[in-house]
Amino acid sequence: MLSNLCDTLGMTAGGLRARVRAEMTEEIKATARRHLATDGANLSLRAVARDMGMVSSALYRYFASRDDLLTALILDGYNALGAAAEAGDATVADRADLRGRWLATCHAVRTWALGTPAEYALLFGSPVPDYRAPQDTVAAASRTPTTLIRILKDGFDAGVITEPPADGVPADVRTDMARLRDRAVPDLPEVLLARGSMGWIQLFGAVSFELFGQLDNVVEAREAYFGYQMGQVATAIGIPE
Repeated sequence: MLSNLCDTLGMTAGGLRARVRAEMTEEIKATARRHLATDGANLSLRAVARDMGMVSSALYRYFASRDDLLTALILDGYNALGAAAEAGDATVADRADLRGRWLATCHAVRTWALGTPAEYALLFGSPVPDYRAPQDTVAAASRTPTTLIRILKDGFDAGVITEPPADGVPADVRTDMARLRDRAVPDLPEVLLARGSMGWIQLFGAVSFELFGQLDNVVEAREAYFGYQMGQVATAIGIPE
């Protein structure tokens, strides 16, 4: 029967098995995301398997543990957020419009977060007890800050954004920023990188405040207020009008 199906689809048996496995993996992750929306990060492989009409032992053939499934969801989340940030930046045709790129990227991050609150909470909410993200999540997690730092770097390379004075920046902070610079963005002054990372933190702080209800009964004009905040942050980190 498998060989007949392969002939019909024009695939090898190995190719068909890989396709079925990939589709089942995506279905498992989709079911797990629905659990994130109702139960938070307290995932149960048994519950996911039950929702899919599977015995739990069958699900373990795809994900060996809860942590493996969480890692897959975290990777997907970081990559989806990174893709949204990169797409937001790309919407600004004039690449010299640094402020426009910054604002477009920030709004894209907010839009993604509001559209997928459970996945955002998995990435930036309370840590999952007894879970430690593996090293292979770092590249995916870096996509969004890399997009924001690239805007700063483009401005610095063009001479539009200048190196701020180092006065007031603690020496140990400069050491941290120099280490980050050498690893990720060579030639960017560490003091400027310190300001840029401040902007990244402010962005996610603003999104988290809104998403987790801290603005309820305080601010109604959420999008306008977010735009105002990100404009102020852009000025603070040296992105000109």
